Amino acid sequence: MYLGLDLGTSGVKALLIDADQKVIGSANGALDVSRPHSGWSEQEPADWIRATEEAIAGLKAQHPKELAAVKGLGLSGQMHGATLIDASDKVLRPCILWNDTRSFEEAAALDADPRFRKITGNIVFPGFTAPKLVWVAKHEPEIFSKVAKVLLPKDYLRLWLTGEYISEMSDSAGTSWLDTGARKWSSELLEATGLSESQMPSLVEGTEAGGTLRAGLASDWGMGSGVVVAGGAGDNAASACGMGTVSEGQAFVSLGTSGVLFAANGSYLPKPESAVHAFCHALPGTWHQMGVILSATDALNWHAGVTGKGAGELTAELGDTLKAPSGVTFLPYLSGERTPHNDARIRGAFIGLGHESGRAVLTQAVLEGVSFAIRDNLEALKSAGTRIGRVTAIGGGSRSRYWLASIATALGVPVDIPADGDFGAAFGAARLGLIAATGANPLSVCTAPETAETIEPVSALGGAYEEAYGRYRALYPAIRPLAQ
Repeated sequence: MYLGLDLGTSGVKALLIDADQKVIGSANGALDVSRPHSGWSEQEPADWIRATEEAIAGLKAQHPKELAAVKGLGLSGQMHGATLIDASDKVLRPCILWNDTRSFEEAAALDADPRFRKITGNIVFPGFTAPKLVWVAKHEPEIFSKVAKVLLPKDYLRLWLTGEYISEMSDSAGTSWLDTGARKWSSELLEATGLSESQMPSLVEGTEAGGTLRAGLASDWGMGSGVVVAGGAGDNAASACGMGTVSEGQAFVSLGTSGVLFAANGSYLPKPESAVHAFCHALPGTWHQMGVILSATDALNWHAGVTGKGAGELTAELGDTLKAPSGVTFLPYLSGERTPHNDARIRGAFIGLGHESGRAVLTQAVLEGVSFAIRDNLEALKSAGTRIGRVTAIGGGSRSRYWLASIATALGVPVDIPADGDFGAAFGAARLGLIAATGANPLSVCTAPETAETIEPVSALGGAYEEAYGRYRALYPAIRPLAQ
């Protein structure tokens, strides 16, 4: 048996698979996000441990014998979070999360240093880890002076699980401290932010062993000794392992809290000026590119909160047949945007509202706005040298066939829906746990699922969608001055 733990923004998921990769069971522990100021987003690391214990307890109640047979454990997690601990492993402040944009000034200052783009292959985005540490040094110097280790969220969970300070390549590529081509920490970039390599965890590949489960925890969970904890992956690379998106030409679109257009690459292809992320993949000797939008299902959930209706109710009102854009445009920049704008200050908007604009029209505009933001990502990946012929859809938003038809039509490519099963980050993490524990060939383990259904672009609406996308693109420079 093999266990995957995925530390997400809204919860921890524990998923159990057998040696044939059949999902045996899963359980969850819930998490909340604290937003003490505009643009801030934080969580208490102690809550990650509580949520993990809740998820494991749920699995143990359902499948105690199977849990007892676990030999390997893989970790996945939300990327970029700054978890700061002192010399006695005490957490110094709440973790600053991936969608926190307070450090936009610090990010711009680091990005102006040409070494960062040259070595990391990426823009220094405000959500990345390095500018957060510069912000802490500037605004909380007493905390910064006590920092003994900087850990990414899943690697703080690893510290609790194993007692080891270890990270891996895919997650570390999102810190702005990794030499992404060489797959190692850059002492030069760490020193530029007032840190040293001794304050970083050691690095392994995602498929390698990254510690062993502590005996006390193994006993509490009813497991045996010697459970191998894999290096694991950042959430998107783990999802790619779960989807089998590990070889050149494979791609997926993820409709989760954020939105991601992810393409696997057989080589390192940086083009930072495109605002495309060029990161290490979880498998040795592989990389990937991805465009990221900060609000995907988050935008629909915001709309649901405002209207007092559930997200499922809102999308159900649209029916199953894709409609031409109404003329109302939604910009989904509720907490800023990454690809392609790298703009922490920009905020969302509805444009083109009239007395006739009812709730369903606004819902349609929200879905289209996210689809067009993902189209922005596709254009950015094209400029970085990646061509995508089709994508597989994952994430909570992929349950809406209407939304998938909108995305297919906006991108102009087919969208595949995988056969029933759980192929997300927790499944990918479990696969990495299997590889680390058994030494299996990663490519033979990380295979793609069968396709249950394909959503084709609606060719009759192609022209209307292109026109609407043109309006969408023209609005960003028009509203940008209002966000200053």
